[in-house]
Amino acid sequence: MHPIAPLVLSLAIILIVAKLAGHVAVRFGQPSVLGELLAGVIIGNLTLVGFTGLEHLRSDEGIELLAELGVILLLFQVGVESTVGQMLKVGLSSFLVGTLGVAGPFVLGWGVGAWLLPGESVYAHIFLGATLTATSVGITARVLKDLGQSHSGEAHVILGAAVIDDVLGLLILAVVTGVIAAADQGAALSFAAIGGVVLKASLFLVGSLVLGVYLSPRLFSLASRLRAGGVLLALGLALCFTMAWASDAVGLAPIVGAFAAGLVLEDLHYRDFVGRGEHTLDHLMEPIVSFLAPVFFVLMGIRTDLRVFAEPGVLGLAAALTLAAIAGKQLCSLGVVGGGFDRLSVGIGMIPRGEVGLIFANIGLTLVVAGERVVSQSVFSAIVVMVIVTTVITPPALKWSFARFSNDYHGAVR
Repeated sequence: MHPIAPLVLSLAIILIVAKLAGHVAVRFGQPSVLGELLAGVIIGNLTLVGFTGLEHLRSDEGIELLAELGVILLLFQVGVESTVGQMLKVGLSSFLVGTLGVAGPFVLGWGVGAWLLPGESVYAHIFLGATLTATSVGITARVLKDLGQSHSGEAHVILGAAVIDDVLGLLILAVVTGVIAAADQGAALSFAAIGGVVLKASLFLVGSLVLGVYLSPRLFSLASRLRAGGVLLALGLALCFTMAWASDAVGLAPIVGAFAAGLVLEDLHYRDFVGRGEHTLDHLMEPIVSFLAPVFFVLMGIRTDLRVFAEPGVLGLAAALTLAAIAGKQLCSLGVVGGGFDRLSVGIGMIPRGEVGLIFANIGLTLVVAGERVVSQSVFSAIVVMVIVTTVITPPALKWSFARFSNDYHGAVR
């Protein structure tokens, strides 16, 4: 048998299951990522009914590599769909909502960890807080579109805040992983060490954005002279992978660099390609991300061991994390400035963690301090439950909130 044969068969199984499960989820009004995650949970726990034929997927190194690549490209695509200009124009409300939407969940997540996991290290508590910070803007954007609210004031605040949310969430992730990596090498947890990591992460993000905004248009303009096919996509991917490598080289997560690479790119930079009839970069990225990102979500589901919920306290931890995740994002509604906005809808729109929470949790599984994993299997499974619940409740809750606000508003007008 050819060495690659087992990998391609595993990949075929994952892709078929992911797309079928995604279809079912969409039919029930849920985002496809939820179906992919739940399909993985089912596959990963077939051993409970005596079937072990797919157990190898849990530790397949080829699948792991494709999943990691899928995450890098997903964050690059998220960055491409936003711009530095948008960050500067989101307004005071979006900035305050994004900032509070990171600070609140971080403090609550840290508190839940310290309360329910007193035997775990402070690094585990901090990482739990970091896991609750980011919002899955893709899920909320899809729901707003389905509800016909994409152009509402609330939608503008939510989507603008999500850009700030992503940047701050990745910054926190970079700081936390940097501190944990330093601790694993024997460095003590000190304000100086934390400040050093914050400075390094900030310099990388700001420096890469400033340099990228300056160099990107010139680089793409030069590349547009090449007449070979696929130059735009190849150059975009090369920039993504280079920035991901650079991010890892300075001790940050590769996804930080991938997101920054996407953030500096604007349609204007590659207008020469589009002008001669080629598709935009985000359009070219879509089939690649649609191919690789589901591999990551299914794998995260596979790694969720349902047997850990029989352990004392795991269900309680999952419930507490979910409540902290929901309550923390409601605090951000306090950042909405001015009248005429439905603050409750803004808070609800920031709830879903989706793929971002899973990315954070997966990074946690790779972090160790003194030979001990920072995020245990039981904690990881509790995080997955939190992601599922926050993803499921957002669409109906947002629909109810907008309907309530509309009725109250029209009633007040009458």
